[in-house]
Amino acid sequence: MPQKIILLLILVFVFNNLSCSVSEPDAEHMPLDTKPASGDALVRLIHAEPGILNPILSTDVYSSDIESLMFDSLIERDPQTLEFRPLCAEKWEISRDGMEYTFSLRKGIKWDDGREMTAKDVLFSFNMIKDPSVNAPHLRNYYNDIQSVEVIGAYTVKFKYIRKYFRALEICGTMPILPEHIYNSGDFNESGLNRRPAGNGPYSFDKWKTGSEIVIKRNKNYWGDKPFIDKIIFKIITDETVALQLLKKGEIDMMSLQPLQWEKQTGAEKFLRRYDKHKYFLPNYSFIAWNLQKEPFCDVRVRQAMTHFINRKKILDKLRYGLGVIVTGPFYVNSDEYDKTVLPLEYSPSKARQLLAETGWKDTDGDGIMDKNGKKFEFEFLIPSGTDFSSKLATIIKEDFAKEGIIVEIKNLEWAVFVQNLNERNFDAVTLAWQMPVESDPYQVWHSSQAGKGSNFIGFRNDKADFLIEAIRETLDKKRRIEYCHEFHRMLNELQPYTFLFCSNSLVALNKRFMNVKVYPMGFRIIEWYVPGSMQLYSE
Repeated sequence: MPQKIILLLILVFVFNNLSCSVSEPDAEHMPLDTKPASGDALVRLIHAEPGILNPILSTDVYSSDIESLMFDSLIERDPQTLEFRPLCAEKWEISRDGMEYTFSLRKGIKWDDGREMTAKDVLFSFNMIKDPSVNAPHLRNYYNDIQSVEVIGAYTVKFKYIRKYFRALEICGTMPILPEHIYNSGDFNESGLNRRPAGNGPYSFDKWKTGSEIVIKRNKNYWGDKPFIDKIIFKIITDETVALQLLKKGEIDMMSLQPLQWEKQTGAEKFLRRYDKHKYFLPNYSFIAWNLQKEPFCDVRVRQAMTHFINRKKILDKLRYGLGVIVTGPFYVNSDEYDKTVLPLEYSPSKARQLLAETGWKDTDGDGIMDKNGKKFEFEFLIPSGTDFSSKLATIIKEDFAKEGIIVEIKNLEWAVFVQNLNERNFDAVTLAWQMPVESDPYQVWHSSQAGKGSNFIGFRNDKADFLIEAIRETLDKKRRIEYCHEFHRMLNELQPYTFLFCSNSLVALNKRFMNVKVYPMGFRIIEWYVPGSMQLYSE
């Protein structure tokens, strides 16, 4: 399954029409025959409904998780070594100067309707990404430096760059590919295909019941190694309490757990007989974002004060039971790009009050609320519904800031509406998280060109930062590139456009009947899983 090259928005925790035909076997009494077998279904919970299923348009992790099982790209990373290996392309060549990338496609790869995938589909997909009328600014920025894509033959395609880019092979090779003959008519942004996609991957779209579930089924005509599991049912349940109840009843096979659920609510012997619990790190970080285009957060001293007011250690221990680490920048905390010498701004309300006083914010009328030029210090804090962590975090922020004379109004929105507010830049402060690829490029989130329409929704604009971001892109020497990353990291820690929070552990419960489950550096690989015949629960 190819990993999406862009950064993906996730809620502030990390994850990841069948009939029951037999009773669930007791996992304590495993069958002697555990041979791989086809069949059964995986019922997986997702905490929010995806907006669309189109790998060129979508920006959230829920869409990406499902799309990754239905769309294959030219190459993918080996799950263990993270080196690139062939997928739809059986081989590739890179010119000596690193400016041209030529891929040779396998023959016989079929789209869902039976038509063969060709190099023209690659060109069509590239043209869609580059089309300014297509809602893909988050993706388009990764392809700005590609001068052309040339179809050499039915199964050969060449990408030409105008400048060097350290992720060039990944960008070309993992580009989302759609079938031209299906997607080339009508309004691409509003197409009905965005809710019934046609792909070329190990699974095909089956159905989407709004507010209930999305189902994909095994693609029997898949060109590669076919998955064992017949169907994957993505249950959409936003209420965490309800989700946990269904998990305990055995109606869900796989679910991301909240720290409270991990620590306090899933330790019973009965639960552990049915489920394995997996804990691991993936590249991600959570944050509070300040809208730099509005008062008072356009002033760096105000943003620094906000971070000094927030006791991140207490929040990590109280809300996440210490399951994560505090971060200070936008790179994966366990990567070379992350500068471990950068220390978090300390929790210091006195420093915060001093900084605010310098900007003119103080309680001048003795009513307990800070004010400036006759205006009270108050702001709206947007949180996405469906996460206990966001809700509790917002409550702590509201209570702690109230003690300092700052009014916080919490605004809880459904995911789709929440994202719309971000896209329209209609917020004061929000909390969210980013999920990253193995090698992260800060351009999408931090370059000033993305501030108008794109993932730089806070409106961060800084000439020095732009220089560093562009230097990171063009520098192939890893040692030098890391130096640029560290300098950029230090700059963000100083400017505090985000209050960086945590890289959180992924916490997952998975039914024991699934075999061959491995945790790779980038997570699970569902297409390898199987359920022995005697333990299968579902049949069509």
